[in-house]
Amino acid sequence: MTEIKSNPDEFHKLAKNHSDGPVVMLNLLKFKGEEGRASYARYTKEAGAFVEAVGGKVLYLGRAAELLNGEERWDVVMLVQYPSREAFLKMANNPEYLKAHHFREEGVERAVLYATDPIKFRDLG
Repeated sequence: MTEIKSNPDEFHKLAKNHSDGPVVMLNLLKFKGEEGRASYARYTKEAGAFVEAVGGKVLYLGRAAELLNGEERWDVVMLVQYPSREAFLKMANNPEYLKAHHFREEGVERAVLYATDPIKFRDLG
């Protein structure tokens, strides 16, 4: 089963959100087996230059290990920081970046991508 669905309404909200400062993107990834993992690795090699060109950087990349809560299993968790939402959208709409995007689609069975806003612990409640 392939389940990679973009949410156009959320992309529209992202484009209209002019929050100051960086945005951290949370990626949850489930690969299509080892071939999918290899295809995604090729995507990261090609897309990495575009991430860096807009000032982005990978903050964390890790294998999902013990599932302590929930039922949905993922292979990889990744946090990527961009200087702004505008920087992320500039990259995401770059025609040269989009040429590499098919490796992501070929490699990923399921994916979640959240744009996040920082909050302080005391502001949680």
